[in-house]
Amino acid sequence: MNDAHQTHLDRPDHSDRQVRPVRLGPRSVAALGLVTAIGFVAFGWPLFAGGDSSLSAHAKDAPWLFAALLPLLLGVVVATIADVGLDAKAIAMLGVLAAAGAALRPLGAGTAGIEPMFFLMVLSGRVLGPGFGFVLGSVSMFASALLTGGVGPWMPFQMLAMGWVCMGAGLLPGPDTLRGRGELYVLGAYGAVSSVLYGTVMNLQGWPYIGGLATGVSFVPGDPVGENLARFLAYCLATSLGWDLPRAVVTVALSLTLGPAVLKALRRATRRAAFETPVTFEPSRR
Repeated sequence: MNDAHQTHLDRPDHSDRQVRPVRLGPRSVAALGLVTAIGFVAFGWPLFAGGDSSLSAHAKDAPWLFAALLPLLLGVVVATIADVGLDAKAIAMLGVLAAAGAALRPLGAGTAGIEPMFFLMVLSGRVLGPGFGFVLGSVSMFASALLTGGVGPWMPFQMLAMGWVCMGAGLLPGPDTLRGRGELYVLGAYGAVSSVLYGTVMNLQGWPYIGGLATGVSFVPGDPVGENLARFLAYCLATSLGWDLPRAVVTVALSLTLGPAVLKALRRATRRAAFETPVTFEPSRR
């Protein structure tokens, strides 16, 4: 294949314009901002807590956090429906992709961090946009938790973190113009970074509450934020990096090899679904 032909393949035409089933409106943006802000507080508040704070009470607080975050995540869906309307076609696509993501997760769970689910979530978020991506990531993690029996106080954090991963993929530049190898490289790089960041953020959720470490990587309530962050970095390097790096490698490899076919299938499905085509009714003829 010569360079001119490859350049032609990499250049999208007008028919390849990104079609998204959900476009963010004011209420959905506000809901996403609220969930994100509360998520940052939920993940990071122990770093700013005083030394007299009782972190052991987290076990009692976790169910309340579980009950508080889930309605907020569902509020994103409600706000999206109120803004643009989530029709039957979009709901069907959400169900299919969430089921596929939930089915992929057990394939690598517990095996050196190999999680093919990330590759599908990143590519889906890229094609379907940040609003749909956030909902897809959250629902996929919820479904996979039910499938694998991983329901617990950590599940809202997983839903939120995966929602961020998919939303970030939908915010990547060039949704209508970037295609071909350039897009695959961007998605591969984003997949690698987001895979490591996902593991890091999930470490932050649990690290302050691991008792009995008494080592240089233990969380010390009341210590300066910088010192605790240095211990946290050492903790990540010592414990989870061996899981996060394989996840990143698998995500990059699958994005580069299967990415063209998956992106093409997702874009074809969104075009055929005609999400942006207005519904019109014609008078009946007798």
